[in-house]
Amino acid sequence: MQQKIQQAQILMDALPYIKLFNKKTIVIKYGGAAQINPQLKEKFAQDIVLLYLVGIKPIIVHGGGKKINMLLDKLEVKSNFIDGLRVTDDQVMEVVEMVLSGSINKEITTLLNHHGAKAIGISGKDANFIRAKPMDDGKYGLVGDITNIDKKVIKNLIKEKFIPVIAPIAAGDNTEHPGYNINADLAASKIAVALKAKKIIFLTDTKGVLDKDGNLISSLDKTKIKALKKDGTITGGMIPKLDACLETIRNGVECAHIIDGRIEHSLLLELFTKDGIGTIIKNID
Repeated sequence: MQQKIQQAQILMDALPYIKLFNKKTIVIKYGGAAQINPQLKEKFAQDIVLLYLVGIKPIIVHGGGKKINMLLDKLEVKSNFIDGLRVTDDQVMEVVEMVLSGSINKEITTLLNHHGAKAIGISGKDANFIRAKPMDDGKYGLVGDITNIDKKVIKNLIKEKFIPVIAPIAAGDNTEHPGYNINADLAASKIAVALKAKKIIFLTDTKGVLDKDGNLISSLDKTKIKALKKDGTITGGMIPKLDACLETIRNGVECAHIIDGRIEHSLLLELFTKDGIGTIIKNID
């Protein structure tokens, strides 16, 4: 009986947060181990379905770099990186779209639907809802900078009770254009801003933002991030992720979270507990 009472207490502790986020839009960037490990994939799907069933409106934006690399290697298609971005020519773009809009996108929607949600997979080419231009005047080939998000497309899907699962590929200027490869973090940020989301959450393969001793920094703002960049605490791939976080909160999203997707039910722990498990970035300065 005591165990049952404890289970009830867990639900009661989550209740204020369920009320707070009810009918709110939350954008989730899905990547890393959570997208690869079979057990974590199942837990992620369960988390999303629970959010959906308690009245939250989740939107999933996914990457797929590891699977893209695997298929490129298998097909013996060479690709290079500049400044951490994959230089994308027509041949690479064909593989990118095959993986992102095809296998990964449909795998996620299948998982969610299997667990009782109503998910639909789309890319930015569908209804041309994401448009882009070449980044840095084409320095990276078909890597794009988003110029427009047609938020009505996503809003209509949400209105019909769908969970949108979005592959970060943008439409080109004409029917012959192969489309643009968009960084998934940046796509998630732009979509969160366009929809005035309550939160954006990035699932990663780290506990969050760490200090120089490897300890989790639970809360950050623009001033703290600037100082940590300056003293070398924040480096490498965390810099663009935090820049994406700052961009969203600067443009109306209430807060951004960087959490460890390697932890089972990480989304629920971050959203429905007092302290969460990752780093929250707020616009408080």
